[in-house]
Amino acid sequence: MKATLLNRRILAVVCGMALCVGMSMPANAQHKKKKHQQQVQQQQNRTQYTQQGQQLRQPDKTQHEQRLTVYRQRLGQQQQVYQQNQAQLQQEKRNSQLRYQRQYSTQMLQQQRRYGNTSSLNYQNDPYFRTPYDRRYSRGGTYYETNRFGETQLQQAVQYGYSEGFRAGMADRQDRWQSDYERSVAYQDANYGYNGYYVPQDDYSYYFREGFRRGYEDGYNGRSQYGRRINGRYSILGSVLGGILSFEMMR
Repeated sequence: MKATLLNRRILAVVCGMALCVGMSMPANAQHKKKKHQQQVQQQQNRTQYTQQGQQLRQPDKTQHEQRLTVYRQRLGQQQQVYQQNQAQLQQEKRNSQLRYQRQYSTQMLQQQRRYGNTSSLNYQNDPYFRTPYDRRYSRGGTYYETNRFGETQLQQAVQYGYSEGFRAGMADRQDRWQSDYERSVAYQDANYGYNGYYVPQDDYSYYFREGFRRGYEDGYNGRSQYGRRINGRYSILGSVLGGILSFEMMR
């Protein structure tokens, strides 16, 4: 009788312990899960804070797809504009400018064939999309962010603009035509050398025109104030380029 009673008490204690363990296991698991979630959230907060502190962001792939679509449409429309402009030059008997415009039209047709029908950007292999915006430039009092690939393209815009402007200005001088760089279709187009990637069309066109205006003045006046002719090519001076377009590192 005593043995039976003792066995019942031992059984009750064991069951009670098992019950306590059974109740505590979910609580422990829940605690661990909550702690893990907190650690993940803290890591996310640290990452976000680091990005905000350095003011770095990645290129927007969707934005570039939209930009490329608009650019291709523009390339297809410009050839008709070139033809109309050449007809006007023929009427005005501006032979030197007509030769230049035909050369420009041919260059742009080649550009259209090269970039107008390409497939979407290869985001995996293009280093631009893996390089955060780490520098900025100011235009019209507003800062714009880019990376080294965008910087190179904007610098090329100024260089291409100067070269095309010089040739256009020289042609008008040879035709003994009044100075008027804004009438040039190349200045209005401001698209030569652009591929639709990396920088907005408006930014590229702005800096192309800045180079074009200076190149036109040099070509029209037969001088080398803003640039030099090197190996048969007209190139803007580095000091002038730096005055037009400068970059500030963000880290």
